[in-house]
Amino acid sequence: MATTVTAKGQVPIPKPVRDMLGIVAGSRVDFHRAADGRVVLVRAADAGCRALSNLFPLPEIDIAGSLSWRFAA
Repeated sequence: MATTVTAKGQVPIPKPVRDMLGIVAGSRVDFHRAADGRVVLVRAADAGCRALSNLFPLPEIDIAGSLSWRFAA
């Protein structure tokens, strides 16, 4: 699933990805660099959930749009 970078350097997140990750207006997202060099988008944990984020895998989307489960760093 491809998208286009705007003149301001912004990248729209396609609706299927937003729906899959539960991203809505006002949601925070994080970008992580995976060990294999991919950049991964994850929905940022709420402050109360950050302590649990290392215990459970978060969904990650690679640039090809496939869903994989990995532990977020």
